[in-house]
Amino acid sequence: MPTVQKDSAVLLCIDSNLDVLGCEKAFLEAFGYTVLTAPSDSKGLELASVHSVDVVIVDYFMPEMNGQEFAIRMRRLKPKAPIIMLSAAVDVPKQALKLVNAFVQKDQLASHLLPAIAQLQESQSISTRSYGQRRAPSRKVMCNLDQTTPPRTPNTR
Repeated sequence: MPTVQKDSAVLLCIDSNLDVLGCEKAFLEAFGYTVLTAPSDSKGLELASVHSVDVVIVDYFMPEMNGQEFAIRMRRLKPKAPIIMLSAAVDVPKQALKLVNAFVQKDQLASHLLPAIAQLQESQSISTRSYGQRRAPSRKVMCNLDQTTPPRTPNTR
C-alpha cells in the first residue's frame, strides 16, 4: 500500500495504455500528488473500493467497458467521487459527459489536467494545497502528455 502524505491528494488514474498511464503518474507525482494506477476499469473499481481516493481520472476508451459505463459503476460505488474523463476522441457522447465532473482532451493533458484537478479539489474541499501553490516539479518529467496518443473517433457500443 502506498504511503500518503498528509497534504497530498490521492488520484486514481485508469488507462489501458500503459505508456500514457506511466506518463500521467510521473507528471502528477512531480506536482506532489499520490497516484494510484490501474490498467483496466475493473482494477480501477477494485482500487477505489479499498482506498480513499480524492479524484478519479479515467480514459473513455477501455477494453472492458467505456468511460460512461465505468462512471456509472463508480457513482454506485462512491457517489460523490469527482471523476475526470480523458479521451483522444473528438466526439464523446453527451450522456458520458453528464456522468463526470470534468473532461480533458488527451492532446491537452499537460495544460488542462492540473487546473481540472485543482477546480475539483476546491469544490470538494479536499485538504491539499491548491494548484496555484504547487511548486513546479523538482525533476524533469520525461514524457510529453500532450502528444501521447493520436486522436481517435468513438466506436459505437
